[in-house]
Formats: sequence, C-alpha cells, structure tokens
Amino acid sequence: MRDHILKVAEKLFYEEGIRAIGIDRIVAEADIAKATLYRHFPAKTDLVAAYLKARNERVLEAMGQIAATDRASPAERIRTIFRNLHEKADTPSFRGCAFMLALAESEGTPEVVAIAREHKSVVRQILLELCRDFAREPERLSKRIALCYEGALATIAVDRDPDAAQVALDIVDALVQADSAAPRP
Repeated sequence: MRDHILKVAEKLFYEEGIRAIGIDRIVAEADIAKATLYRHFPAKTDLVAAYLKARNERVLEAMGQIAATDRASPAERIRTIFRNLHEKADTPSFRGCAFMLALAESEGTPEVVAIAREHKSVVRQILLELCRDFAREPERLSKRIALCYEGALATIAVDRDPDAAQVALDIVDALVQADSAAPRP
C-alpha cells in the first residue's frame, strides 16, 4: 500500500507541483482512506521526502549505470548522460529537475533542501569520477560539466526546449577538447 500511495503522489507532485496537490487529492487518486495515507506518511512533508528519495534513487541508479559501463570511454559516458537527458526532456511529461522544482516550492523546508543538496552532490561526484579517468584537471572540468547539466535542466524547465540538453552537450564537448589540449599541471 505504501508503494501505491507513493507512486500516485510522485506522479501528481511531479506533474502538477507539490503545493498544488493536497492530501485529499492523493487520497482520492489512490482510492484509499485518509487514515491509510497517514498510517504510512504521518504528514505531507513525509510523503514529499519519500517522493524525492525515491526519485533520487532512480535518477542516480540510471546515471550510475551509465557511469559504470565499460563499453565506452569516460568522456563518452558523460555524453551519454546528456543524450539521455535530451531523450527524457523530449517527452510531454518532462517538467525539469524534480529537485529544483521541489526546492522552488519548499520555502526552505530543511528535509527537502537536504535531499536536493545530497542529490546534486552525488551527481557532481559521478561526473568527477568520470573526469578523473581522462581529464587533466578533473575537478575543474567536472564542475563545469555539472553546471552545464544543471543549466540544461533549468532551461528545459523554463523554455520547454529539450534541445537545451544538446546545446549543453556541445559545450561539454568543447570543454573536454580544451581540457585534452591543455598542458598537464
């Protein structure tokens, strides 16, 4: 039952926004009693945190699978991350980064802030680990790539333009080439 409630809430929160969705709507869409929801999630903030944690796991698992593949170079794995973003963004249901959206609506709720920061930190770490395998200045390059990724997510959310991921990938390619051409520190 917990998973069912969470699945319904995830869909609604992502599609319509956390503030726009009340507990009564989740109860109705999940076709459950309010007491059932509160047994699993004592407060809406608990449900929001569970939604973000579940999304975090899925996103990081997908990114981690790309990063861990040995069929492509580390630079190509980074490119694949951006290509996957473009593919996801080119669907009608994509609204941008769930963590940025949640932060915008959370009014500084400590748990939402903590989950979002942790998510972004792990994404940066994944990129850093990939850059360490080929870059002359892995920390510098990974920070730039992470900024391109975040910028693409923000642009996609605001402009509803999935091509922002391709523009970001073009910038990443230029950054990787510049790093490769730079003399070793």
